Amino acid sequence: MDADGAVDPRALERELRAAVAEDERRDRENEAKLRAMRQRVPSYEQFRNIVLASHLKPLEKKDKMGQRRNVLWNPCAAHAKVPQASDVEIPQELDQLPGTSAEFYRDWRRCLKSRKLKYQFLLELGGEALGRIFQADLGYGLLGEFLTVLAENVCHEDRDAILQILQSLSGTKRFGLNLDLLSEPEKESSRDLFRKLWSMSREYWTAGHPSSAAGCEAEGEAHLMDASLQNKTEEERRVLELMKCYQIN
Repeated sequence: MDADGAVDPRALERELRAAVAEDERRDRENEAKLRAMRQRVPSYEQFRNIVLASHLKPLEKKDKMGQRRNVLWNPCAAHAKVPQASDVEIPQELDQLPGTSAEFYRDWRRCLKSRKLKYQFLLELGGEALGRIFQADLGYGLLGEFLTVLAENVCHEDRDAILQILQSLSGTKRFGLNLDLLSEPEKESSRDLFRKLWSMSREYWTAGHPSSAAGCEAEGEAHLMDASLQNKTEEERRVLELMKCYQIN
């Protein structure tokens, strides 16, 4: 509603489209689960792959013939001298970032062909937008994919952005269930991601406190992990709290 209490028809239309897309996704995934059960797939991985692929449709001629162009997504890279080959090739369809979960699924599955591209896509959206898109529900299997993509590509410059993404995802509905459904490789990717983030946080802290660096190096990793949060920097506390949330021991 606007200031006069009138209903905004465009806002209602957007909400309706998002609700319809969400219902279609749920129905599609439920049908895929039933189909997988009827087929008696021999493993959880095959069951999971059938559900993840439930949205796929045959490519049309325009999908194959569409023009593509090179776009450098990372704005920070514009200030650095990088080889032309490192430019990320973005499909024309991704000139506009998704605003709904349905649009995200479409782009994530059909347009992003590499994990590096998916990583840049997540950074470009940012934690706030991802939290808003998946506020109602984080689709089955996506959390594990996100953790794997982030673990493989995380770098020091993106640390804060990744922490914000992890924080936002932890606030989505049924986060605990999605966490329980992670496969073993995805759980290992999650542990690897937080090991890297923890190491980056320690480097950040010792760089600001050089006189304490020697003492910190002498401490064992287990002692560092069990130390009181009061003795940690804000950066470390943030990582430790997220580790508890993601059940990283």
